[in-house]
Amino acid sequence: MNKDLTVGKPETVLWQFCLPLFGSIIFQQLYNIADSLVAGKFIGEHALAAVGNSYEITLIFIAFAFGCNIGCSVVVSMFFGAKQYREMKTAVSTAMIASGVLCGCLMLLGIVFCGAMLDLIHTPQEVLADSKLYLDIYIWGLPFVFFYNIATGIFSAMGDSKTPFYFLAVSSCVNIAMDIWFVAGFQMGVAGVAWATFICQGVSCLAAVYVVVRRLRQIDTAGRGELFSWPICARIAKVAIPSILQQSFISVGNIVIQGVINGFGPGVMAGYSAAIKLNNLVITSFTTLGNGISNYTAQNIGAGKKERVREGFQAGLKLVWILCVPLAILYFAGGKFLLLLFMKEPSAEAIDSGIQFLRIVAPFYFVVSTKLVADGVLRGASLMGRFMIATFTDLILRVVLAIVLSGTALGATGIWCAWPVGWSIATVLSVLFYRRSVKTRYGEHTQ
Repeated sequence: MNKDLTVGKPETVLWQFCLPLFGSIIFQQLYNIADSLVAGKFIGEHALAAVGNSYEITLIFIAFAFGCNIGCSVVVSMFFGAKQYREMKTAVSTAMIASGVLCGCLMLLGIVFCGAMLDLIHTPQEVLADSKLYLDIYIWGLPFVFFYNIATGIFSAMGDSKTPFYFLAVSSCVNIAMDIWFVAGFQMGVAGVAWATFICQGVSCLAAVYVVVRRLRQIDTAGRGELFSWPICARIAKVAIPSILQQSFISVGNIVIQGVINGFGPGVMAGYSAAIKLNNLVITSFTTLGNGISNYTAQNIGAGKKERVREGFQAGLKLVWILCVPLAILYFAGGKFLLLLFMKEPSAEAIDSGIQFLRIVAPFYFVVSTKLVADGVLRGASLMGRFMIATFTDLILRVVLAIVLSGTALGATGIWCAWPVGWSIATVLSVLFYRRSVKTRYGEHTQ
């Protein structure tokens, strides 16, 4: 059901819109968590390391899909808020076509270069074959990843956060069952994990695109819109490209960090693989809530209700901090139990590495969540330059510190310490940009 985010009490509207988004991303992350969990429990520590190692490369592809999602969502939100429905439909078809072309190019590059990327990050020989197998299957499923992200971006732009939640709740649960069935039942190994994800993502994508098309047809427009518009494509690209660059450089940075971690052996790799999946569950959840705030901001700017932007920031901040409390406590105090879900007869090195990572980063979830809320407002207001400065500061600091500190007496512990430092400095920048740019421009009429 479509929802106008420009009317009603901002806090109530935003919470009702964002909570299903939070639920959706939890189920979305279950795809990747299920892969690691089943690989670690039913195959072994080397399989867990292989899936985790491949995951860092898949994040580059996801970065492009995520950027297309954000670019489409923000532009469609503005048209929807302004009730310019013909232009909105043109934006949807333009995003679909442009994303399809981009996806095809990435598939070609992935097929040719993924093996070289695995070598580049010093993948240990004992996990190389499984890493390559997982990636090969994943790349063929990229169209499902792209078009599903576009579909969910359109749902969010029209104020509907519940439909994606329903899709993901069902498909994620089925994915877990298929992972176990293919691996434990058919003894397919890492290939079974990859094929289960491929099938479930494919079904979710087709269902989501079908519902989007049907819903758009129900919206009356004055005349038929264009199938593709270069000016609208440029508007989408203005938001999408910085988002793609952000996520891509973060992924490249994570690959560099993964290469450093690989030097410490399969034990540390396995512990990091499990811990980073748990960490990414939190970060991606907060990022998705930030996307919801972007939709809220864009709709209200499109409707000319700019005074509601500051209230949206405050409501978003309250929401993420409330969610931070149980997550930070769970990861800090219960990290060992969570890590054991991923591992069968883990080594002491793997468990100790994972616990240490979680205990170092969990207290700083309150910090990074603040950054992601501010980033959400900056994206919704199309202030992408400021958004990128804060993001790249975080990335550069984390990569440099991980490399430098890993060579000291701290060893792998030094790598984990890079996260809080990068998050803290980037959060200060994001909040300053929000206060100086967005709050001044869009919050000046509020008390």
